[in-house]
Amino acid sequence: MLTMNLEGLEMIAVLMVVVLFVKVLERFGLLEAGYDDSVEDELELSTVRHRPEGLEQLEARTRFSRKELQILYRGFKNECPSGIVNEETFKDIYAQFFPQGESSTYAHFLFNAFDTDHNGSLSFEDFVMGLSILLRGTIQEKLNWAFNLYDINKDGYITKEEMLDIMKAIYDMMGKCTYPILKEETPRQHVEVFFQKMDKNKDGVVTIDEFIDCCQNDENIMRSMHLFENVL
Repeated sequence: MLTMNLEGLEMIAVLMVVVLFVKVLERFGLLEAGYDDSVEDELELSTVRHRPEGLEQLEARTRFSRKELQILYRGFKNECPSGIVNEETFKDIYAQFFPQGESSTYAHFLFNAFDTDHNGSLSFEDFVMGLSILLRGTIQEKLNWAFNLYDINKDGYITKEEMLDIMKAIYDMMGKCTYPILKEETPRQHVEVFFQKMDKNKDGVVTIDEFIDCCQNDENIMRSMHLFENVL
């Protein structure tokens, strides 16, 4: 049972992406020690349906070492033998982490944030590029990524309706597992608090500058942004 109040839900809204990706790493077995140093260059030898970029290119585009990329790819291919993940598979993975909640809506939003080319599937490149930002990116990069998640229609603004959709999705996924149990009106209350803090010019939308400025001035969010930097 997770203890959470309104402020706790606000922080969860920003950090849930990272928490869930740590769970994915655990599912892939990527947080376990003892990998053999002789891991083959699977990105070059793979015969899966989707052939990812070579290690050199991905090493240049991410903050992972060659060895880390090899380990990540081994776990990714074991979980996704075809080399790609569609949205239904993505939802199934997250459903296992929240068996007492409804995670499909939040997984849908998260999937769309990772599917940067909007082709309906996630490749290893999509996975590792997002993971690089969430685990090794700068604060600015992490907050840009989070803003993109909440900007559902990708118009450069977060509206109250978009934030409410995200809050309801988080509530459906874990609200019933918190202590005290969150009331049904809690997501809407949270959105009002969220906008009062972030919408500096009171125009009914939050820009990326307003979002980043507010988060950077929140001590709890800033402290939590560093929690998962050394999980690999």
